[in-house]
Amino acid sequence: MNISKPIRSSEHAKIRGNLRGASEEEIAEVIRTEKWDASALNKLECHKDFIFNKTWNNKFYKVKQVKPIFVEEENKIVIVTVYVYYF
Repeated sequence: MNISKPIRSSEHAKIRGNLRGASEEEIAEVIRTEKWDASALNKLECHKDFIFNKTWNNKFYKVKQVKPIFVEEENKIVIVTVYVYYF
C-alpha cells in the first residue's frame, strides 16, 4: 500500500508506542507499506515484523512486530494506539 496522507499520532498512541518500543518511523512505515485490515470499533490495523536481535525487558528477541491501530480521515491518518510484540 502506498499512502501519501499525513500520519498523526494521538497522545495516547505516542505514549504507548514509546513505552512499547516502537518508533514513529517504524509505525509510519507499517501504515505506508502493509495491507490494512478492519479492526474493532470501525478502526483499521496492519502489522509488520522487523528484525530486532536485541534485548527488551531483560530478554533477547529476534523479531519485533509493530501493529498500529488507526482511523483514516479525509485528509490524514490518525493513530489511536500501537501494539508491539516481541518473539
